[in-house]
Amino acid sequence: MKINQNNFLIEVKNLRKYFPVRKGFFAKTHAYVKAVDDISFSIEKCKTLGLVGESGCGKTTAGRTILRLLEPTSGEVIFDGKPLFNLKRRELKSLRKEIQIIFQDPYSSLNPRMPVGSIIEEGLLIHRIGNKKFRRSRAKELLDIVGLAPDYYNRYPHEFSGGQRQRIGIARALALNPKFIVCDEAVSALDVSVQAQIINLLENLQKEFGLAYMFISHDLGVVKHVSDYIAVMYLGKIVEYASTDNLFSNPLHPYTQALLSAIPVPDPRSGKKRIVLKGDIPSPVNPPSGCYFHPRCPQAKDKCKTKYPDFEKKENEHFCSCFFVNKQSMELADEKN
Repeated sequence: MKINQNNFLIEVKNLRKYFPVRKGFFAKTHAYVKAVDDISFSIEKCKTLGLVGESGCGKTTAGRTILRLLEPTSGEVIFDGKPLFNLKRRELKSLRKEIQIIFQDPYSSLNPRMPVGSIIEEGLLIHRIGNKKFRRSRAKELLDIVGLAPDYYNRYPHEFSGGQRQRIGIARALALNPKFIVCDEAVSALDVSVQAQIINLLENLQKEFGLAYMFISHDLGVVKHVSDYIAVMYLGKIVEYASTDNLFSNPLHPYTQALLSAIPVPDPRSGKKRIVLKGDIPSPVNPPSGCYFHPRCPQAKDKCKTKYPDFEKKENEHFCSCFFVNKQSMELADEKN
């Protein structure tokens, strides 16, 4: 996938992450789970890329592999001009100040035995930034930035609600002044009203500190609100990539069209048709031949069963991996433009 190289903070090239499947007394590897299978994309400075797809498609694995929380099978990640996978341990530790993650579960991601202040200060302590007085002051400042009272410094995680815990997680991610944050389903475990508060907070922080986000979610409604660009994943591969406006106004891949049709609308009389995909998601251990989506695709043909379609440009900055893109929808989009 080739996109105009313009002010990119992070570039992901042909990333793969396979997990071995071992069996028998000697635990020999007999197959691999292809969690992330040859994906490429780029994220500009101060922009947000939404990564969407069904559960199990490889979204979280992709995010964690990019940050080297998981070691890649192959591929390349260039962060601010530096090849992330080639860095040695000391160099990687230094770079980790600039790349952070907000985890999905605000309950399990915080150490229940540590007070909130110590949780936020931990990164500063590891990287030996400032003295004790500075770290305490910084933690209280961050609590205030994310909308919590500085007096909460000595409280423990169990004393907070889910939304407040996620704010603490955000404060921890901000402590080292990062440039890039992976938001791994950062609002999926929260109530709808709290989701809106956290999303607004993330957007305000992005504007204030110039952050770039990779926003992982299965909720297209949320992704539409926060993302500049969207990549759609299916069974470890990216099947469509476009700006948010283009993707929602003119989805090209049948899988994307099915996902968008599942977004609920407030008016039940709107006449919106739901595209129901038949069959189960194939196993990433033994994916189908040809296009991975063909067993569930309503418009699959014989060609789809034998060859995987190239991921190529179909329109202006709109990429898709499909042999039979809906040409009528493309013509309508051209007329609008």
